[in-house]
Amino acid sequence: MRRQLIQPYFIVIGLALALSSCFTEPNYSDTPAIDFKGISRYTIEAGKGVGKGKRDSVVITIGFKDGNGDIGNSIPLPKVDSARYATNGGWGSYRIRTFRLVNKKYEEVPLAVNTTLYIPDLTKGKPKGAIEGSLDFNQIFQYGTSFQLFPTKFQIEIRDRSLNVSNTVETDTISVPFFR
Repeated sequence: MRRQLIQPYFIVIGLALALSSCFTEPNYSDTPAIDFKGISRYTIEAGKGVGKGKRDSVVITIGFKDGNGDIGNSIPLPKVDSARYATNGGWGSYRIRTFRLVNKKYEEVPLAVNTTLYIPDLTKGKPKGAIEGSLDFNQIFQYGTSFQLFPTKFQIEIRDRSLNVSNTVETDTISVPFFR
């Protein structure tokens, strides 16, 4: 009788060991790789107070893979890291470039809010190794008193703490407000 009670446990333990031995850590490059997952726009209705006018929130989602997991930084950023990024292209751990369609041609629109952007440390307190996942980036576009909707697309790239730069991905086109 006792053997019949114990036997199912051995089967479960055996299956668990067999399944866990099937997992092998992915072999990704130490240079981050990204892919475009999606873009969505949400209109935020006007509220009361300064800066609470009607605006659009644009959320860009990308997927990423990195072989050594060194994506992101401690926030607040140490001065040494800030200087390292500044002397290597002047941008942080990710860059979003905005392009709007004017006269049938996409023109880059430099936005001050996108000057220096940082991803928080994605592996803080975790063992080193390959990582993958997705990141959401948010952009806000104000309507204001005089605006025009423009077809707009974005280019995104990221870089890790070793300053390895990913490939560049481009989003689909959406319409967002710009001041005239």
